[in-house]
Amino acid sequence: MPESRIGFGLFLAPFHAVGENPTLALERDLELISWVDRLGFDEAWVGEHHTTGWETISSPEMFLAVAAERTKHIRLGTGAVSLPYHHPMMVADRIVLLDHLTRGRINFGVGPGGHISDAVMLGLDPAALRDRMAEALEVIVRLMTDTAPLTVESEWFTMRDAVLQLRPYQRPHPPLAVTSLESPAGMRLAGRFGAGVLSLTAAKSSGGVVDLRGQWAHAEDAAAQAGRTVRREDWRLAIPVHIAETREQAIADVREGGARHLLEYVEATTGRPCPVPGPPERVVEQMAESGAWVVGSPDDLVEVIAMLREISGGFGTILLWGHEWAPWPAVKRSYDLIARYVMPRVQGTLAGIEASNAVARAQAAQLHALRADASARAKEAAGPAPSPGA
Repeated sequence: MPESRIGFGLFLAPFHAVGENPTLALERDLELISWVDRLGFDEAWVGEHHTTGWETISSPEMFLAVAAERTKHIRLGTGAVSLPYHHPMMVADRIVLLDHLTRGRINFGVGPGGHISDAVMLGLDPAALRDRMAEALEVIVRLMTDTAPLTVESEWFTMRDAVLQLRPYQRPHPPLAVTSLESPAGMRLAGRFGAGVLSLTAAKSSGGVVDLRGQWAHAEDAAAQAGRTVRREDWRLAIPVHIAETREQAIADVREGGARHLLEYVEATTGRPCPVPGPPERVVEQMAESGAWVVGSPDDLVEVIAMLREISGGFGTILLWGHEWAPWPAVKRSYDLIARYVMPRVQGTLAGIEASNAVARAQAAQLHALRADASARAKEAAGPAPSPGA
């Protein structure tokens, strides 16, 4: 029995180095989504952040409304709405409106919040975020699936006889996905709601991969306890990737930008230690050698996806982190190479082409002989050429 099709998607936090024109950076994000739409990618997810200076999209819903007008086929996802920051009724209203405006091209991804600094700035207790996310999601799903007036008195929001007046375009609601890092919390919440999963750390920053089979077991266990099911087809694994024609070229493309990301964003801005010793000019090689980043040729990415498929037991979509490690033309070239040489191999779309070509090559000599014989017979049947002027 053939394996299920692996989808390809883009995950934009996004990351933009401090010091660049922010308006143009947002325009590049929109251009990148349009680019991968033309290349045949299945999905693009956009995050919500309010601090750090690097991730400057504060409303994924508003951003995706613009992206929807510039694209034709690609599904667009909130990756993710930080539920503890918002009244659940307002989130439900915005997502359903976007669902209608895009004629059902929206995926609804949720999370507790991308940065502790966001929560601190908003005066929220970081320890309460996951519980509030679960509480909000339960209310949002209820609003999207039931028109009976809902009253809720929570410690952080109030609703009285609430009804979502615009019903979802997709039924029963836009596809749900819950973010997951290395702890099982996100997987268990996804299982509780029968939702998809956005695994944002399929590869550990220190190298190697997360225990993906163990993580999925948590989702299945929580789903069973809630009387629901989860599907591997709705499981998405996000990995950092840059591809060029050769591994050497890929490393050269991102040598400066990759080091800047780790040293200026990860270490200096978020406070997490750089996972490799350096020096800066060796950071990219070290991250690639550890398996934390995929920096190489199309063949390298094909191998990594096959490995992830094997160790996870199966998943639905590979998401590529939208890093700006390389110059803009090289970033676009990376996605072009993935679409041309990785996607068809992973998705099996070359099977018929290769089989047809193999048959033709095996018969090439025989076909040439038949062609020559047919040509000779045609000439013989036509007789001699008439004399000029006859």
